[in-house]
Amino acid sequence: MKNLRHCSSSTFVIIFIHILVTHNEGFDPVIQLPHSNRTLTRSKRVLSVVDYGAKGDGFHNDTKAFLEAWKIACSLNGSVKVVFPFRKTFLLHPIDIAGPCQSKINLRILGTIVAPRDPLVWHGLNQHKWLYFHGVNQLTVDGGGRINGMGHEWWARSCKINTTNPCHPAPTAVTFHRCKNLKIRKLMLLNSQQMHMAFTNCMSVVASRLKVLAPAFSPNTDGIHISATRRVEVKHSLIRTGDDCISIVRNSSRVRIRNISCGPGHGISIGSMGKSETWERVQDIHVNGAYLYNTDNGVRIKTWQGGQGIVSKITFQNIVMENVSNPIIVNQYYCDSQKPCNNQTSAVKVENISFIDIQGTSATEEAIKFACSDVSPCEGLYLENVFLASCMGGNTSSYCWQAHGSTRGLVYPHTCFSSSNDFLRQKVGLDSSPAIQSI
Repeated sequence: MKNLRHCSSSTFVIIFIHILVTHNEGFDPVIQLPHSNRTLTRSKRVLSVVDYGAKGDGFHNDTKAFLEAWKIACSLNGSVKVVFPFRKTFLLHPIDIAGPCQSKINLRILGTIVAPRDPLVWHGLNQHKWLYFHGVNQLTVDGGGRINGMGHEWWARSCKINTTNPCHPAPTAVTFHRCKNLKIRKLMLLNSQQMHMAFTNCMSVVASRLKVLAPAFSPNTDGIHISATRRVEVKHSLIRTGDDCISIVRNSSRVRIRNISCGPGHGISIGSMGKSETWERVQDIHVNGAYLYNTDNGVRIKTWQGGQGIVSKITFQNIVMENVSNPIIVNQYYCDSQKPCNNQTSAVKVENISFIDIQGTSATEEAIKFACSDVSPCEGLYLENVFLASCMGGNTSSYCWQAHGSTRGLVYPHTCFSSSNDFLRQKVGLDSSPAIQSI
């Protein structure tokens, strides 16, 4: 991570934090449920993992107990709760939690779930997974408890921390794959091995009142990752990690993000997209209400050269930034590789991107950057009421390459969009016609 210059706090930050804290009052004191044996005998609707053999001491493996409780809950009709009780710590090894289920399950995490500390536990298993939910519909996960990935040993072995280490995958702490109608709320996720929470090929997701925390140095620990997923809300959450607070990638749409506090980390990102010449689409994304502080990037779109597809109908609105490097950035030359990336002609199209009511301070002079493709320029970029001052005094600047758009209201630093005449000339190839050039 870059060394960010320190900025003093500003009054609008206090206002935003007040709003966030107000919404996070959902982390109310947890009320312990009635004795699970009594409840289970009466209605069979509340299943405590303790009743199926879980020790909850943080040392014994409680995976089998959880699977047994889940299997029974999944087979029942109606609504069922599976409970990790308050004031206990449950050690879970890598686990597949499968659906579909006959019931609507509420997974209540009142205590703490922890991962094994030793990566060798994953030997012979899929190293991309720890808690893996798939094919589950009508699932609610809540309770005010914690999920701790115990990621420190994974980070120490990462090639991002030590370049002499080989690059190996690491688990996403909680993955939801091919799930529908999910509600994830009032949880704390800590120190994931890699990404904290991922939604892949899901539909209709609401994630709210989450706290996602990991050190700034932790590699690839995205807070919330959205891939090939439609109809997503992420709201009223605090995310402080070593990578993107929220990342949205391939074939995702109708994503709404609001009232997010982000930092440290890499900001809110669309992409990366188009790696290995793939075709990908992300569209209809609206970020409305965010506070970003001490992040390497603010709001970002990143694509690899050689890819195909489109990023369109993206709005970043009502955003406050403090001491943020690269506050607004579109980069169609993204290259996260130890070797230089080759120049390629094709590119993921970027169009109809809006930046509205964005205020704050930049830790770098270049506060706005649009680095777009020669072959597929950015079109329909729009800025309205943007003010990004220097963190340390002096002026900020903008950079444009093959970027076309318009502004309204006060925009500082001033944009450097290509003129419409230059764009027309490029689109119809006028430079090759001496007769037209002379007009």
